[in-house]
Amino acid sequence: MTPPEAPLDGNASRREKPPAASSCLQVLKKRSDFLLAARARKQGVGSMMVQARKRREGETEQSDQIRVGFTCSKKVGNAVARNRAKRRMREVARALLPILGKPGWDYVLIGRAETTAARPFEDLKGDLKYALNKLHSPGPKRAAKSK
Repeated sequence: MTPPEAPLDGNASRREKPPAASSCLQVLKKRSDFLLAARARKQGVGSMMVQARKRREGETEQSDQIRVGFTCSKKVGNAVARNRAKRRMREVARALLPILGKPGWDYVLIGRAETTAARPFEDLKGDLKYALNKLHSPGPKRAAKSK
């Protein structure tokens, strides 16, 4: 079975448009973008930490895109372990962010030691769904102070 974005004749060089999942996600590469996300909303789940922030108007040339970054510290393990964890987070983000992410937002997924690489893939997806729902839900309403 071929993916829906594959050309009918099987020749990838004659494709009219890019694959569906990559068309709405853009990867964060600048350190400044990661630092801005670090100051925004955070939600920790079993397998990763998710940071999210809404970009300001005019901050980037494509304000309707979802941007995502991935990082793992050396606590996750050696380079092989860090890259495996990032590959798994990339795949989960590719599957869920086009559906559950909001245009104009930046997301940073941070891998956790031992759990990101070892957790079953469906549980990783569930963790990211939970984190996105919490990040996009309005916070608890504060009670008005009585005098």
